[in-house]
Amino acid sequence: QVHLVESGGGSVPPGSSLRLSCVASGYTSTTSKVIWMGWFRQVTGKEREGIAAIDIGRDYKYLASSLRGRFDISQDNAQNMVYLQMNSLESEDTAMYYCAAASRWVYKWWSPEEFNYWGQGTQVTVTS
Repeated sequence: QVHLVESGGGSVPPGSSLRLSCVASGYTSTTSKVIWMGWFRQVTGKEREGIAAIDIGRDYKYLASSLRGRFDISQDNAQNMVYLQMNSLESEDTAMYYCAAASRWVYKWWSPEEFNYWGQGTQVTVTS
């Protein structure tokens, strides 16, 4: 089983930056190998929204068009880490942020159904 742990959330004023981290562990066999990782966010009462994803093997990044220029995803493959850099944060970015991983090929990176492992989430609150 793949275990994901997010960190880096918090309460910040508008215009701030945060970097979320996600460490993946627990996959010791090829059947549990992580080949995609992604970041999603969810506001209470709303659907989970795909923010970014990365093809681990090719280091191809995918970002929601509305967030390009402010958010970025990156990885440290050697450390099994994925990061979400968030700049110029706005109140609308307030949400629970989740790290996700897939052990199979992802076709719709923005869809939560494509990912079979999830972290517990880290809260990001943007408020003055």
